[in-house]
Amino acid sequence: MIPAMPATASSARQVSVSALRFGRVAAMGAVAALILFAGVWGSWGTAQHVMLAKGREAGTVRVTACAGGTCSGPFTPTSAGAGARARVELPESVAVRKGQTYDVVLKPGTSDAVRSGPAGILYAWVPLGGALLLASVVVAGGMRLTRVAWVLGLSGVGLLTAAFAAVQ
Repeated sequence: MIPAMPATASSARQVSVSALRFGRVAAMGAVAALILFAGVWGSWGTAQHVMLAKGREAGTVRVTACAGGTCSGPFTPTSAGAGARARVELPESVAVRKGQTYDVVLKPGTSDAVRSGPAGILYAWVPLGGALLLASVVVAGGMRLTRVAWVLGLSGVGLLTAAFAAVQ
């Protein structure tokens, strides 16, 4: 006859496995939350000017020159209280081309412009789209929550695709 394992050894093993599983899920949840927070933080610096545009100077800029990572051109106001400016700057990216005219909002107290409208909003949230994709990998692999990971990943792909389509 084989002696049975004491009940305490079996239950102790179950407790330790449960504790390790909880620790893994908690740690990966914290990492995923940190990634998402960083995505929101990275996006909000630009998105706040586009989404909360009331009271800010709005207008259009015709890009006349691009050099050193920035594009510039004259600013024509479209909102009340905004003044025309000979030169404002936009960050040079795939979303800005020389010779084109863009709707913009000026950052308060500066000559820095941010694209406005649907294209500007979507483009401002691109860092969050990347964070959603990265967090989906962490959630799927570390937390074993595949449905949640699919939702995060597809949300990130949707946001990035919409931004790409809107700025073209």
